[in-house]
Amino acid sequence: MHLSENAQIVLQKRYFRKDENGDFIEDWPALVERVAANIAGGDEALEKKFYALLDSGDFLPNSPTLMNAGADLQQLSACFVLPIEDSMESIFETVKNAALIHKSGGGTGFSFSRLRESNARVRSTNGVSSGPISFMKVFNSATDAVKQGGTRRGANMAILNVDHPQIMDFITCKKNPQELTNFNISVGLTETFMRAVADDKEYNLISPHTGKIAGQLSASKVFELIVEMSHKNGEPGIVFLDRINQANPTPALGEIESTNPCGEQPLLPNEACNLGSINLATLAVEDDLNWTRLKEVVRDSVDFLDCVIDQSKYPLETIAEMSRSNRKIGLGVMGWADLLYQLKIPYMSQEAVDLAERVMESIDFEAKTRSMELAIEKGSFPNFPESIYARGELNREGKYCDWAKLARDIQQNGLRNATLTTIAPTGTISMIADTSSGVEPQFSLVYIKSVMDTEKLLYVNKWFEAALEEWNLLNQELLEEVSQSGSVAHITEMPGELQEIFQTAHDINPAWHIRMQAAFQKYTDNAVSKTINFPNSAMIEDIREAYLLAYKLGCKGVTVYRDGSRENQVLSVGSGTSDKDSDTTDKSLEERKVAPRQRPEVTHGVTQRLETGCGHMYVTINKDTQGACEVFVQMGKVGGCASAQLEAIARLSSLALRSRIKIEAIIRQLKGIRCQSPMWHKGKMITSCGDAVGQALENFLSMHVDGELTSIRIRAEQSAAPAENTPRSQVATCPDCGSGIEHVEGCLKCPSCGWSKC
Repeated sequence: MHLSENAQIVLQKRYFRKDENGDFIEDWPALVERVAANIAGGDEALEKKFYALLDSGDFLPNSPTLMNAGADLQQLSACFVLPIEDSMESIFETVKNAALIHKSGGGTGFSFSRLRESNARVRSTNGVSSGPISFMKVFNSATDAVKQGGTRRGANMAILNVDHPQIMDFITCKKNPQELTNFNISVGLTETFMRAVADDKEYNLISPHTGKIAGQLSASKVFELIVEMSHKNGEPGIVFLDRINQANPTPALGEIESTNPCGEQPLLPNEACNLGSINLATLAVEDDLNWTRLKEVVRDSVDFLDCVIDQSKYPLETIAEMSRSNRKIGLGVMGWADLLYQLKIPYMSQEAVDLAERVMESIDFEAKTRSMELAIEKGSFPNFPESIYARGELNREGKYCDWAKLARDIQQNGLRNATLTTIAPTGTISMIADTSSGVEPQFSLVYIKSVMDTEKLLYVNKWFEAALEEWNLLNQELLEEVSQSGSVAHITEMPGELQEIFQTAHDINPAWHIRMQAAFQKYTDNAVSKTINFPNSAMIEDIREAYLLAYKLGCKGVTVYRDGSRENQVLSVGSGTSDKDSDTTDKSLEERKVAPRQRPEVTHGVTQRLETGCGHMYVTINKDTQGACEVFVQMGKVGGCASAQLEAIARLSSLALRSRIKIEAIIRQLKGIRCQSPMWHKGKMITSCGDAVGQALENFLSMHVDGELTSIRIRAEQSAAPAENTPRSQVATCPDCGSGIEHVEGCLKCPSCGWSKC
């Protein structure tokens, strides 16, 4: 497989193995050989087949398999769901188990629905419960404390049933973006609730401890609050739990209550799932898909993922037992948008939706056919007799495949895997394959990529670049214009045919996002990871209609994101600092400008010493009656350009502080800036002189906010949003490389270096 420059960067940063001196001992062929040999388990024929499959670029497994296969850890799964029962013993046992999973590189999902509501009686202590949200904060802090070997961050999903008595508090629990930063949250909606919404009726709240009715709420008001909060910052998402359990292949083992962090993998408690994705972009031939090759790739991929189950070392014995009893795998796709570009089919078209159904029906059918053959060869998954398949059920109707016959054949011959298909986030593996993520549209046709010396480079989608060459339109000026928004929709000199074909996420009407998700969901055992993108101007009613359409079309869950809604605004356009001030558009430009307040004659503050890669740094932060007002930075005997840059950082920080810019916003801009000489200081990594100033400001804030002690955490991924006319691709920046980040597949992701929040 040809590796792009970005793919090389991602592989070197996250996947290639190093020796004790930090030198690479692996390249792409060596990685593929390591993974293929390990998963084949000594079978030379399988090893040869798996090597060819991976090296072709037509299929890649999830990141833990690429990272850990053949290594000491040997933890190959990405998705886990852990149970939480209504006891302190269960809660903190799950905290411990989640930490072990995060340490091994996995993400975790939880249902907090079994925990009694706050202030409910606790008989054993004669006290009252603190409720599920307080325990979510415990899990969040534990995740903060666990590092995943520098390759993947801990990520969690929290789900609460809509009939839990504390549902209103849960819906608003992430109103403050600095709370529960390691969690995605979703509300579990039931058919009863959705009918009550349609009929504008009240529904019952059920106490999980007693099973009794604990009150009633207006379904419409609860639904509107979900919609309002999703409009505000993209959370909570929603999952349709009854619909998920209708597709549960092993209902005798219990109900599915939660999903993995990005929502595409509903799992029973203590289950894990091994995921992998077919690169559809490599399977285009002229004006069609190579259906014969697709069938071959599906069969080989099922073989590979089934072997992963046997080779994986699971972090807990209970997970190992459940995983090997159901043998769930999740085969999905990536490169869908790039395939459409090659076939000249607009994403926002019925032709694309119809093709999505045909592609996924073919993958799902062939995957189940191969799994049945493996059952004949090796045996069915142990829980097969209790599954829906043993009753001859497949819950599928299609245009291209004989599902009724396959259901009968499986009933007779068995099935190797309880589930076969999942549309997962492809994050960094799609960057390795140099293709679009999952079934998402391309977020941008031209990225601005930041490099070490602060030079900005343009990274152009290869299919778009080829089309521009074909039309004799490729030039630097045009690419720079496209990079401002990532789209060609509003570029007047762009031919209409290219504008129609090369649609990006924000060109697409949200209803078409949902139709595409529903098309893939129709033939997916598990669920589909997909973000429904909205422009910043979208109204609350737009979100509401999207949720209802997703329910109507058969989606299992929905994640929405209104552009810019998760970024904190640094400069308001009005004279105040609240969001409502930004609506003041009738003032002149001069009236909206701010001037720094005057420095008093006497200020008081603290001086901190920090160790940087350039030497001892002393940062003095003073305050006046309104708070912090000035920063001074001095470093040993350093002079010249370095001294001038430090003085510039201090002066601009002081100017911002006296101009009513929140100190948190300055911290976010400075922390995480990297140079070539990082240094440890008191258990923390100082990545540059700018980062040191940011840490000094953070320390100051933790000690002195209006004279009171406080404790805060500022996270690099919560970068502040710029002014309204700043290009979308630069709204938030990657904490690793400084390039613009995007919100796709339910998570924040950097298209330049592969950083991901999840």
